[in-house]
Amino acid sequence: MNFTKQSPIQSGYGPLTTAREMVAHCDLSGKIAIVTGGYSGIGLETTRALSNVGATVIVPARTPEKARASLERIPNVELEELDLMNPDSIDNFAQRFLTTGRPLHILINSAGVMAPPLRRDGRGYESQFSTNHLGHFQLTSRLCPALKMAHGARVIAVSSRGHRLGGVDFEDPNFEHHEYDKWKAYAQSKTANILFALELDKRGRNFDIRAFSVHPGLVPNTELGRDLTEAEIGPKPIKDEQGQIVSNENNAQFKTVEQGAATSVWCATSNQLNGMGGVYCEDCDISTAESADSLSATGVRPWAIDLELARRLWDLSERLTGVEFII
Repeated sequence: MNFTKQSPIQSGYGPLTTAREMVAHCDLSGKIAIVTGGYSGIGLETTRALSNVGATVIVPARTPEKARASLERIPNVELEELDLMNPDSIDNFAQRFLTTGRPLHILINSAGVMAPPLRRDGRGYESQFSTNHLGHFQLTSRLCPALKMAHGARVIAVSSRGHRLGGVDFEDPNFEHHEYDKWKAYAQSKTANILFALELDKRGRNFDIRAFSVHPGLVPNTELGRDLTEAEIGPKPIKDEQGQIVSNENNAQFKTVEQGAATSVWCATSNQLNGMGGVYCEDCDISTAESADSLSATGVRPWAIDLELARRLWDLSERLTGVEFII
């Protein structure tokens, strides 16, 4: 297997750093950002941090009227409509943005769902793979002309430590032939986020488009876990199919929403990452690469940073979406 390089750069930041602290010395005046899911949870805090230092932030939402109240006191925000499980909605949103003729400097794919009951989109695709990965794959493809126009764009894929539960099932990604497991489906979608950023960075770097994937941290105060029971919420041991513990998060530290948004904002704005890309980040630094059987609560696993798997996922995503992603 051929792996990407993962090595911390000792950024000087850490798990307690907030998004506001991260942009304290930034001036993003004249910059355009799109933040999916930018009206709730860590996405809302990401929107706030970027807009408060001058960026114009477009926030697409499936129901804009519900998002309006969250955004009304934040400056420089444009509210739009987008449903990541609806290919036509994705195309329509992207076309509306491209029609404005503006470059896109920052794209943060932050929207997501976690461990819902089995749901499918109109194509029959499992909802977590559809929303968390395929929708963002199509969206990024459609927005690529604006990313090129920026002459220095960054794309951030918000992933999760949940990728440690497993990789992409290339033979049955939509659980058509196997019983649905909501956590395996979540892990698959989060691994896909990391692999997508890896391949996008490889293909986009010649156009100065750099991509990163991030784990925001354990942030309990969001709506991401709205489908979970109270007993399912919170860190707990993760076990493999044989019942053996493969990771233990019982001692993991919860983050505030402000802290949870910091790594995305760091990847989107920091000069420390100039000339870099294709890496998985957490706690406002590049993460370590861990072995498949590592018990560490941190780090990225080998099935998420394999260059061949990243290429296979790209091909699969083009086939499932019908989108030829040309950079």
